[in-house]
Amino acid sequence: MGEPSSVLIDGELGESMSEVWGTVTAVDGEHAHVHIDESGCGRCHEPGGCGGHNLGKLFCPGPRTFRVLNPEHCGVGRRVRVRIGDGAVGRSALHAYALPVLALLAGAMAGSAWGSEAGAIGGALAGLLLGWLGLWRAQRRRRHDARWQASIRP
Repeated sequence: MGEPSSVLIDGELGESMSEVWGTVTAVDGEHAHVHIDESGCGRCHEPGGCGGHNLGKLFCPGPRTFRVLNPEHCGVGRRVRVRIGDGAVGRSALHAYALPVLALLAGAMAGSAWGSEAGAIGGALAGLLLGWLGLWRAQRRRRHDARWQASIRP
């Protein structure tokens, strides 16, 4: 097992960040592929912990390698801390699952008001499409926002 995860306060943003330990397995321009030692934030028994370690062991038993920003240009084999803003993973998952489903349900209800079963099906499909488009737009908007990006800790 690696070192435990920690939480730090980023001096520039004054924002709480979660960290996990990993090893750089490949470098790709401004990014590095990092094998993470453990899943989740490592704070399962603390207030604000995500419980992801337990779920990660259950659903993702294989290797956990992620492409993250590499501002320090760390080389292959280097042991690093990867950080991401607290709540970013949970909010991303909520958006990825809840937005399309809620849009689907709203579309189905609106479609059923216009025309029974066929209207509900058409409305559900239109709502799902709008939900996915909203998700795609939000992802593009947050692509360069450091609070939503995992990166190697400087």
